[in-house]
Amino acid sequence: MKIAIPYEAGQVFQHFGHSAAFMIYEAEAGKVTGSALLPANGSGHGALAGLLAANGVDALICGGIGGGARTALAAAGITVYPGVTGSADAAAAALAAGTLSFDPNAACAHHEGHGEGHTCGGHCGG
Repeated sequence: MKIAIPYEAGQVFQHFGHSAAFMIYEAEAGKVTGSALLPANGSGHGALAGLLAANGVDALICGGIGGGARTALAAAGITVYPGVTGSADAAAAALAAGTLSFDPNAACAHHEGHGEGHTCGGHCGG
């Protein structure tokens, strides 16, 4: 299984659509067997699902994520585990072992409170 995590300084980066890079973990038999950094290369919100699918990703662990991104990932066959914080390595190991604690209802809320005229660029499904 290939697991992708939006990555910054060893932590699960909390805004999927703004991730500059993903750590891609290989997992087998309940253990992480390897990892490599995948730069997003400015792919933008809409292209991130395609980038991950093109790299054979099966699962995404993330913090906040919008409805549009969830839909694109589902269409690409990628299972989403949102609402995760902390160490990316620990999260990948927990998913591989079947013990990951996540919030299936975690959503993108970064645009709330920004005031009139702010949009989320379509990545939040809005």
